[in-house]
Amino acid sequence: MTEEEKLEQFNATIEKDGKIEPNDWMPDQYRKTVLRQMTQHAHSEVIGMQPEGNWVLRAPTLRAKKILLAKIQDEGGHGLYLYSAAETLGEDRSEMIQQLHDGKAKYSHIFNYPTLNWADIGAIGWLVDGAAIVNQVSLQRTSYGPYARAMVRICKEESFHQRQGYEIMAKMMNGTDAQREMAQDAMNRWWWPSLMMFGPHDKDSWHTQESMRWKIKRASNDDLRQRFIDKTVDQAHVIELTVPDKDLKFNEETKHWDIGPINWDEFWNVVKGNGLCNHKRMAHHIQFHNEGKWVRDAVIQYGAKLNEQIKMN
Repeated sequence: MTEEEKLEQFNATIEKDGKIEPNDWMPDQYRKTVLRQMTQHAHSEVIGMQPEGNWVLRAPTLRAKKILLAKIQDEGGHGLYLYSAAETLGEDRSEMIQQLHDGKAKYSHIFNYPTLNWADIGAIGWLVDGAAIVNQVSLQRTSYGPYARAMVRICKEESFHQRQGYEIMAKMMNGTDAQREMAQDAMNRWWWPSLMMFGPHDKDSWHTQESMRWKIKRASNDDLRQRFIDKTVDQAHVIELTVPDKDLKFNEETKHWDIGPINWDEFWNVVKGNGLCNHKRMAHHIQFHNEGKWVRDAVIQYGAKLNEQIKMN
């Protein structure tokens, strides 16, 4: 089969909403784009464990502690699914980790904000995981098969995370004046960074057009952001939280909520490594990755011995 015929077959599969599998022929740029998106997603899941892990020992009840532990464990599992899916494209996991440590690979900017109090754990679950769900539900139909299949379980677990966060915020809004102030403060600090999670506006996004053409992404940044806004503003009103946007208003013509301008300077400043916790997050990851080397070495040695025993038998 000629290169032109392979490309024609690839495009036909995409056009029919079929899945591209690891052994299928694919354009180099498609492989690079899927790999970049999956590794960034995997790094985000793993780095995202840090701001919540900071609150395991300070959770207000045993029930809250158990739920938070389960949630953090889920996020680690999501990272493992996604690293495994990315490895199907021929990239070794150690190379992905090294690129993260070298600053050549990114993770979501949202995890470079600090968690100052318990309400922040609620805001992360409700707003950050809520934004992630809106994006990830559409990724269940992404064109790369291993990525789409990994997203099915991840979405189910992220839905639990969103409800965990909303429950925390609802309880605090039904609590004392101090608890309500704490919840509103967390809302004020996490609302805009959550909107930035969907990426720049479509007209300013370098990757959106290409990713949409290949059905790696199934909805644009602005469409996904609007879905999140419409859903979340109503949820905020139910528990009497104020959305920190003086320009927020319901548009009767479009039937959507309109928002004020997003501060993209803040977004790019954090992406470029100048957020409040960028250095802390990466130093923590590097430290514990290095300290865990003996575990990885032991697993490799055990696997080698197991293979020898199998050959002898």
